Amino acid sequence: MYLVRNIDSELEIWKDSDQRKPLLLRGARQVGKSSSVRNLAQKFEFFVEINFEQNPKYGTIFESGLNPNEICEQLSLVMNIPIIEGKTLLFFDEIQVCIPAISSLRYFYEKMPKLHVIAAGSLLEFALSEIPSFGVGRIRSLFMYPFSFNEFLKANKEHSLINVLEKASPQNGMPEILHQKLKIYLKKFLVIGGMPEAVSHYVSNGDMLTIQRVLDDLIISIEADFAKYKAKVPTQRIREVFNAVVSQVGNKFSYSYTNATLNHNQIKQALELLVMAGLVLPVTHSASNGIPLGAEINPKKRKFLIFDTGIFQRILGLNIGEIFIEEDFDVINKGSIAELFVGLELIKNFSVYQKCDLYYWQREALGSQAEVDFVIQKQDNIIPIEVKAGTKGTMQSLYLFLKEKNAACGIRVSLENFSRIDKVNIFPLYAVKNILNYNPVS
Repeated sequence: MYLVRNIDSELEIWKDSDQRKPLLLRGARQVGKSSSVRNLAQKFEFFVEINFEQNPKYGTIFESGLNPNEICEQLSLVMNIPIIEGKTLLFFDEIQVCIPAISSLRYFYEKMPKLHVIAAGSLLEFALSEIPSFGVGRIRSLFMYPFSFNEFLKANKEHSLINVLEKASPQNGMPEILHQKLKIYLKKFLVIGGMPEAVSHYVSNGDMLTIQRVLDDLIISIEADFAKYKAKVPTQRIREVFNAVVSQVGNKFSYSYTNATLNHNQIKQALELLVMAGLVLPVTHSASNGIPLGAEINPKKRKFLIFDTGIFQRILGLNIGEIFIEEDFDVINKGSIAELFVGLELIKNFSVYQKCDLYYWQREALGSQAEVDFVIQKQDNIIPIEVKAGTKGTMQSLYLFLKEKNAACGIRVSLENFSRIDKVNIFPLYAVKNILNYNPVS
């Protein structure tokens, strides 16, 4: 059963475009890249899929030269499937295994521009780091992540609910009965996460205990991949740092974490590898004095997010029963899962054509410490976002930011319905996507 993804519409646009470049689908392992391509393949007369990890022998075809016509001729003979411009979708999966195949992509654009070519790879960033100028201007990248909350609602066929949610804003809140329904879905999503296999199991049978076993299997698979990251970096070292990130979500990352066995450089190297693999996502401190936000960053001050809430709660061993039963936000936010969710939703609902960089703001003045969880740019405005559950009295950092930066308004994300308090727009946790589509200063 294929579950519709937001990226499907972008793939359709690419398919029908006259100015088409070979596509490179980038993202962590098992986030649904191959499934989306196979779904698109149903719109073609012929489909050729080459998986270089399962069949490394195909790599020899690319080693003898990079002429696309010759490559297609040999692949067509081997697969016994016609490769015809305009009729065939050619898919190179796990392309990071075959560097010559990556290098060949640019020539497809030059020599066979009407052929539909897509490549994907779960550890692709490692290969691309070795050939940074492999196809500038001749290849288009699309970035893919686990299911967003909106995609989760689609998977559960809640199309009418989505339509109402998309129209909601601080000036036009959700009907209370729908607000409560969305909170229930949100709690489920925090536990299940967005990994396609976990979402598919939930949609098929709704058994939350079975989903926990699925998540366990995914964690084992993720950790097994550590050995592929870099030959000189021991798997145990990467595992230690990965677990350190999980335990520090919501806080500035400390290199002197409990039971650390590694030095600063070893931890830094492992973090870089985990970021390249898409399993860990940085949130960097920005002074936030002007745009772009990335102009005044301090890379020594960073938080790190793990790429999925389901994987996160499973590693931490959170009591999922409490999350479902309790209305108290502090219970739901154990392990800073709410802040993690908001950060991931900002990334997932950003443009698929570029990586989304996340920022936060922190003031460490003596006797006047303050921190805003996320800072985003909308047009020419800098908007602070605080993930909270309390009332006005708990928004001291947000108000301090608004005053110090002379910002027009701020955003609080919580379990409350849409509303507004002074200069602060309030969005429910389930409506992070609405933030990106809303002009908060209008």
